[in-house]
Amino acid sequence: MRWRTARAPDRHGATLVAETDPRSAASEAYRTLRTNIQFAGLDQPCRCVVVTSATAGEGKTTSVANFGVVSAQAGSRVCLVDSDLRRPSLHRIFGMDNGRGLTSALVEGASLAEVARPTRVANLSLVTSGPLPPNPAELVGGKHMRDLLDGASAAFDLVVCDSPPVIAVADGVALSAQCDGVILVVRVGVVSHDVVRRAAEQIEAVKGKILGVLLNDVDLDRDGYHYRYYRYYDAAGDGG
Repeated sequence: MRWRTARAPDRHGATLVAETDPRSAASEAYRTLRTNIQFAGLDQPCRCVVVTSATAGEGKTTSVANFGVVSAQAGSRVCLVDSDLRRPSLHRIFGMDNGRGLTSALVEGASLAEVARPTRVANLSLVTSGPLPPNPAELVGGKHMRDLLDGASAAFDLVVCDSPPVIAVADGVALSAQCDGVILVVRVGVVSHDVVRRAAEQIEAVKGKILGVLLNDVDLDRDGYHYRYYRYYDAAGDGG
């Protein structure tokens, strides 16, 4: 499997840069990611994608939000799901309360459409995490979660899940097995190649399909940077 690299030069500016500055280089990177995901699903459409990272602080939640915005701007019915049941933050990005959400649906037997709320972005809905449970890995890795995601296709064209880092806890790995594909966010200069490789191996061990790697905080002025990283991720695959 070859890993396709997408670059997202996010410099900690406006969190929803795809909404506030749609012509920026960062916004264009998220649109490129959207296109790549569409092509990745030619044989079988990617209706449910999980976004995770190896460690904390790499920008996965910001990437989830902006990827959701550009996908909704293209006309898709998009639902963002905050499945980080340890440190949820999507509700803060969109200015919503977190009283009821994913855990509510799992406990009550409700659908994602029933707990999803519209955002200020047309076509974009959000399912917040809801009350934090004592057993997050078991919840997101269980049959009820799979049923929720499978049932979401009636109301949404794309579901994007935010998950905890895969090295720290088991939640992200468990969720990877539930979705059609995984986007791995890597903040440049934060984690080593070995740590990224270990995260990928954990995802692939549960048959998770890595669609690509989103490089965050890339310095676009550094000649050859993309080439070196593409070669690394290509070598990390199985030579296919």
